[in-house]
This record gives sequence, structure tokens and C-alpha cells, in this order.
Amino acid sequence: MKLTYDIGAAGPEGTVFNNHADFCVGTGRIGLALQREYFEQLKLVQERIGFKYIRGHGLFNEDMAILQVRRDFTDPGAEPVVEYNFTYLDLVFDGYLELGIRPFIELGFMPKAIASGEQTVFYWQGNVTPPRDYSDWTALVQATLRHLLARYGEDEVLTWPVEVWNEPNLAGFWKDADLPEYLKLFKETILAVKEVNPRLRVGGPAICGVDDENWLRRFLDFVKAEKLPLDFITRHLYCIGNPEPSGRYGYPILRPLADACGETERSRALIDAYPEFRGMEMHVTEFNTSYSPRTPLHDTNLNAAYTAFLLSKLGDDNASYSYWTFGDIFEEQGVPFTPFHGGFGLVANGCITKPVFYAFEFFKALGRDKCVFRSDEGVITEQNGAFRGVFWNLKREELALDLKLPLKNASVIIKMVDTVVCNPLKVWHDMGEPANPSPAQTSLLREAARPQITSARTEDGALSLTLMSDALVYFEAREAPIASDWGFDYDRADKAWD
Repeated sequence: MKLTYDIGAAGPEGTVFNNHADFCVGTGRIGLALQREYFEQLKLVQERIGFKYIRGHGLFNEDMAILQVRRDFTDPGAEPVVEYNFTYLDLVFDGYLELGIRPFIELGFMPKAIASGEQTVFYWQGNVTPPRDYSDWTALVQATLRHLLARYGEDEVLTWPVEVWNEPNLAGFWKDADLPEYLKLFKETILAVKEVNPRLRVGGPAICGVDDENWLRRFLDFVKAEKLPLDFITRHLYCIGNPEPSGRYGYPILRPLADACGETERSRALIDAYPEFRGMEMHVTEFNTSYSPRTPLHDTNLNAAYTAFLLSKLGDDNASYSYWTFGDIFEEQGVPFTPFHGGFGLVANGCITKPVFYAFEFFKALGRDKCVFRSDEGVITEQNGAFRGVFWNLKREELALDLKLPLKNASVIIKMVDTVVCNPLKVWHDMGEPANPSPAQTSLLREAARPQITSARTEDGALSLTLMSDALVYFEAREAPIASDWGFDYDRADKAWD
């Protein structure tokens, strides 16, 4: 397949590209941030991409030890005393801020000491039942926020969004997927947060794609009727059907591109049908291809190309979209057995960048500059005469691109990610799929995870790129006349053997 595009300096009239690829990224439960490998993976992601916010579950889980119940065993008749312990919370948030990333706070799950039931989710047993007494829950929320304001300052903490719960429309995340009970939780929580500081920004309902239109409509009706001070709306997006199981793993089919963002588009239309909420920020606080952390698709070049397509579209309707997750220190279904196990992360354990990592690094490089080209295959931006572009190939055939840029005597740098030049999964497979790679093997896998970098010159702005199936490519082109040092001749140096 061959495509030819003549790229003008201004771009077609009305060309718009809203790039929020670096706004937020997801994480496994935040208690994992106390592990060294977690910190090293996040440090790598921040150095190379630099996300602004991070969101994850487990703020109030037992491993964070925030809510404590003290009992006086010397006095059997004494009432238990509730205490709040922020030792681990401070360590985690200090670490985030050290790496230049801020919390996108998700309030959940329910501490066992104040939960109304015993239902849990995940290997690490997050309690998903309502509180026995909502005053215990709101006291916990308020104490935590007041501590954060005191420690980090109002100017800082007021920039941290606050989201109420996670996917309450699934019975696994909220007992019986009880919508009236969630609406009660939301009302009690948002009022409690605003009592601490009315400028704290609060949103929900953090739904996924199950009965989502009904849930969103009833949520908005409730917020409107109760006159609640809602600041933004949240939902999730995953782009598969039910995976076919095999052993520990699942093998899904991706949605057609025409409906890849259908759920978020329908949510945007529903929100905007309310005059009270028209234009209100919608944040996709989780997105990925698959919703399972044991999906080998996540480690492939196909995942990178499909995610690049999503990154080119999601800014049309959403203020942000948070990839789930930055790394593979993640335990929802237990500790993984191998470095490549279909985990959500941009980075595999061992700090091995996956192909999808480069979708974000490349889109970060596009910046928020003037968009001069956009199609279902790519995006090009321009700033100060420099052109940056990302293209991907989701066809089952080779894609040849002929571009004509408004440049003369220009330098071109190209970074290619495909199944031949940047495919650590294949290298790991060819090694014999070692469950615990040696340091030397891990080092080799990191080398195999780098894009191929090539360079070229174009005198008239013509640029040709060839992408195999599932490939992702970035280019940067700018005018750069050659100005050699006295006596230096590249061509003569190249003829030394002649």
C-alpha cells in the first residue's frame, strides 16, 4: 500500500490535534511504590517521557496502613481508638514529587476496619464494600486531605485531582454494582472533600464500558438534582471483547478502528446533551487495549501501533487519557512469573522498554505545536520551521509513505519501531523465554528494545518511509545547510578503500 501526501507549512484549514499523551499514567496499587524496581521503572519513564500525573488504586488499602484502630488490651472495657498513620503515604508521594509527577488521587478502596462487608478484589484483597458508617469514611478522607495540604501546601495539593472510587459499575469493584449506593458514596465524599477546601477538584464516576450509558446518565441526573459541585467526569476505555483464555493468559480481538473510541465519543455526546455539563472536562483515567494484566498483546509491536492510533484520537473528546500502566510491577492477579507476561506496563520488569513505550515518547516529542497533517495513519506538527511526525501501520501489508515537506537542504532523523529492529519480546522468545533472565540477558533485552535510528538529507523536502505491519515511526526534519570544518570532506573520507 502506498500513500502520498504534500505537507503544507500551514496545514489544511481546520486541522486540529489535541495532544494530552503525557498528562497522566496509571500505576499498580500505590503501595508498590515502596519497591526499588517500581521506582526505577517510574524514573526511566519520567526521564524519557515525563508524565504530569499518576493514578492508581489502593490509597486506603491495608498495606498503606493509613487507618489504624488502637485497642487498649490492659483495659478490656475501653473503646477502640481510630488513628491515622501517614508514614507510607508520605514516602510514596515524596517519591512521586521527586520524579516530577503528581498524584491524581483515587479514593479507594475501603479499609477493612470500617467496611460493611468482606468482599475483596485482586490478589492484594482490596475491600469493595460500602462503609458501615459513612461518617467513618468521610472522616478518613478529610484527615488524609488535611494531612496532604499541611505537608505539601495548598498551592501544590489544589492541583491534584480527586476521583471517587474505581469502576463501581462492576460488581467486582463495588458490591453488587449498586448504583444508588455509589451515588450516596459520591455525594457524601464530594461534600466532605469540598468542606476541607472548596477549591479541591473532584470527579467521577470512574466507570468502564458495562452499562456505562445508563450509569453516566443517572450519575449526571443525580449530580444535577442534588446540585453537587462536580468539577470533572471520569471513565475508562478498553478496546477488546472478552479474551479467549489459555493457561494464565488471555487472547482478545481488538475493536475495529472505526469504533476504537466509540465509548468515549458516546459519553462526550451524552455529557454535552446536558446544558449544565456541556463542555465539562472528561478524563479517561484508564485506557489500554486489553483490561487484563495477562494479555500477551500488551508486549507486542501491534499494541504500540494501535495505541498510537488511540493517542491521535482521544484528545478530540477528552481532557486527558491515562495509559494503564507505566510499569509491570503490578499484582492484581498475583506476582508475574516472567518478564514478558502480557502486563499492562510501558516498561517490562528489568527496566526493558516495550514497543508501546515509544508511542508515548514519540507523541511527547510531537508537542502541542501547530498540526499541519493528521490522518488515520499519522500526525505531523510544526514549530519554528521544524516538522515532527509519527506514523503507524495497522494494515496487514507494507505501507509506503511519500511525503513532501516545505523544506530545502534539510536534515531528517528517523526512529523506527517494528518487529525486526525493536522487538524485545521476540529476542526473549528466541532466548528460550527465560523466566528469570540473567543480568547479561536483561542487558541484551534492553538493547533489543531500542528503536533503529537512521538519518538522511533531503534537498527538496521529499521524504520516503516504509513501514512493515505493526510498525511505528517518528521523524524530525528541519533545514540544516552543511557547514563543514576547514578541510573536512565526508565523501573523500568514505572512499578510503577505493
